[in-house]
Amino acid sequence: MSKMTSVQPSRIRPGKNYPLGATWDGRGVNFALFSANAEKVDLCLFDSSGHREIERITLRDYTDQVWHGYLTNARPGLLYGYRVHGPYDPNKGHRFNSNKLLLDPYAKALDGKLAWTDAHFGYRIGSPREDLLIDRRDNARAMPKCMVVSTSFDWTSDRKPETPLADTVIYEMHAAGITRTREDIPKLQRGTFAALASPQMIRHYRDLGITAVELLPTHGLVNDRRLVELGLVNYWGYNSIAFFAPDQRFLGNGTIDEFKSMVLRLHDAGLEVILDVVYNHTAEGDHLGPTFSFRGIDNASYYWLRHDNPRFYEDFTGCGNSMNFRHPRVIQLVLDSLRYWVQEMHVDGFRFDLAVTLGREDNGFDVNGGFFDAIRQDPTLAHVKLIAEPWDLGLGGYRVGGFPPGWLEWNGRYRDVTRRFWKGDGGLIGDMASVLTGSGPQFAHNGRRPWASVNLVTVHDGFTLDDLVSYNDKHNEANHEDNRDGANDNNSWNCGAEGPTEDADIRALRVRQKRNMMASLLISQGTPLILAGDELGNSQDGNNNAYCQDNEVGWVDWSPERIAEFGILPFMQRMIALRHRHPTLRQPLYLSGRPIRDGDIPDIVWLTPHGVRSTDQDWNFPEARCFAFLLNGARPSLEKSETYTPTHLLFFLNALHEDMEFTIPPAYDYNWTPVIDTTDDEGVPRQVTLRKGDKYNVVCRSLVILESAEIIQATKTGSTR
Repeated sequence: MSKMTSVQPSRIRPGKNYPLGATWDGRGVNFALFSANAEKVDLCLFDSSGHREIERITLRDYTDQVWHGYLTNARPGLLYGYRVHGPYDPNKGHRFNSNKLLLDPYAKALDGKLAWTDAHFGYRIGSPREDLLIDRRDNARAMPKCMVVSTSFDWTSDRKPETPLADTVIYEMHAAGITRTREDIPKLQRGTFAALASPQMIRHYRDLGITAVELLPTHGLVNDRRLVELGLVNYWGYNSIAFFAPDQRFLGNGTIDEFKSMVLRLHDAGLEVILDVVYNHTAEGDHLGPTFSFRGIDNASYYWLRHDNPRFYEDFTGCGNSMNFRHPRVIQLVLDSLRYWVQEMHVDGFRFDLAVTLGREDNGFDVNGGFFDAIRQDPTLAHVKLIAEPWDLGLGGYRVGGFPPGWLEWNGRYRDVTRRFWKGDGGLIGDMASVLTGSGPQFAHNGRRPWASVNLVTVHDGFTLDDLVSYNDKHNEANHEDNRDGANDNNSWNCGAEGPTEDADIRALRVRQKRNMMASLLISQGTPLILAGDELGNSQDGNNNAYCQDNEVGWVDWSPERIAEFGILPFMQRMIALRHRHPTLRQPLYLSGRPIRDGDIPDIVWLTPHGVRSTDQDWNFPEARCFAFLLNGARPSLEKSETYTPTHLLFFLNALHEDMEFTIPPAYDYNWTPVIDTTDDEGVPRQVTLRKGDKYNVVCRSLVILESAEIIQATKTGSTR
């Protein structure tokens, strides 16, 4: 260790115990660190390279379990870390080790990369007593350093889109992988926040029709040692260690202003920014994991330890540890982080990884738990988009539909039913009807609306859309886990050949199947989520767990050849435009099957392929693979006298392996025009006008949408025809 310079007494003042973290006020920096069980805290300052510790200052003031001090004349750019003193007694839940430099949980920026070394472990690796004996090696040179930042930024022109939930279409992407292969973006810029919001990418988002980008984790992270030794990385980023700091991988210019500029440009284009956040666990792993931050600051407060043996961690996440949301300081940390990203970084919402862990109390998941109560009353967070991944790996961890009012949830049931239906499984038309109409049995309670269901067919975790129709089995050999990782039950179907094929019929069927599933997604009530690259025909070569593939496997393929041969971009553009054009597809209330007004047709009518209303016998037919329905386009309420044109929509779904003639329902005397047919490259059907009783041939494994419009004279008090 380098020689410490002496501390001038006048330079360090008591400061304040709030806000937590390092806060620059224009004259100096206030440092505040929570630790209920520490005995002493040292603030360590480093030179600009981050390699040499130039000063060590003891924070002598301790107020309400917060260690604090004010450093005069300190400025943004200062590099620092902490050494925290206290008992090393794993059997009592304490793992203090002042030999380890620790990251501030509130650090707004990190500088430098972590270099793996045994010195990062608080215990003696290889000791017969495992983690019970302390390791006294210093790890500072191998640690990234925290950086004091200025949060100033000119947000004067920023206008948040505030897209209504009913109108939202989410596009999930990896912040770097989305641009790595775009040759029309400068090579040095690819893979950065700047590239993600480049004119080329914004043009693609707008042409496609999405309203929000959802970024895989962008918090500061640690690459797992095992992956690094295999020449891989934690590409997806679900290994967070710094909940306030943008991931250095995506900062081309090295400053947090690049993230802010990205948000500003996306907002200018009318696009919202949603962050995938990982608060359920940290990168420190289980009891044999390294000590980077929380473990060395106050292990017993931050982590959920086993009641019968606090040496070990409760692991609801499959990642070795679980954050302890029973502790008020953990709730404070997460809410402070969320508020920071909303207030200082201007993001529009969050998707919470393994969100059930955030609601775990002593007796299991509690929909009225402390975290949910705190976020519900928070004036900053109550109005941003909150999306839960509604499961974790703990007991009773699958909670789809079980989150509080105000939350949206990833709907895993939607994914499974839609995949199985188009794969050709029988007896699913009732389940398919349910998910197409917003999954009411799961979500229609406590005033929740159809948009609470985030509908998805593919996401980062699993097959891409192209792989879903090209592989029966996962092919994850590149992950070096003997193909054991990733889900085994994917409800995928290769259409007759495993992987790439020259068979023209199989290739045509695969493209049609992709259109079928995306068409289903975009006609469903709820909030659609699209995986970036699916519209381009992107493939991961059958890898359904590409979490460690920061290469061509994990990147989105923008090659014109791939797009031309396997993409469905024009179809997707047409389908999203159809959704935006028809409020019928974005209902604010659950469909009831009852008339909208006296004498009118129901808001939804379920039909057999023969054009008559479905009966219980039709719904319960075990081999059923096709059905139809009609959506009434009339408005449920009118604000003023006007003439308007309600557009009714008629849908034919045929998952059979043979063509089926569908009958235009004889009970409704409208002219119908086909507007979408998944047998066509762009979804454009043959131009015909159909009337009641006419037949329409729906090709095997395809979906057809028809429109019918009528003019109605409307007033405040009702309508006449």
